[in-house]
Amino acid sequence: MPVLEPNPPHSQKRLMIIIGLMLAVPAFVAIIATVAAKFG
Repeated sequence: MPVLEPNPPHSQKRLMIIIGLMLAVPAFVAIIATVAAKFG
């Protein structure tokens, strides 16, 4: 099995955090917009 990266776990964790933020931020904004639309 060839090793492509010197430290896969660290980069994998960072990648997961970045993807998580990219998915969570728009969802959070959508929830805020929905709540604002209901109370607006």
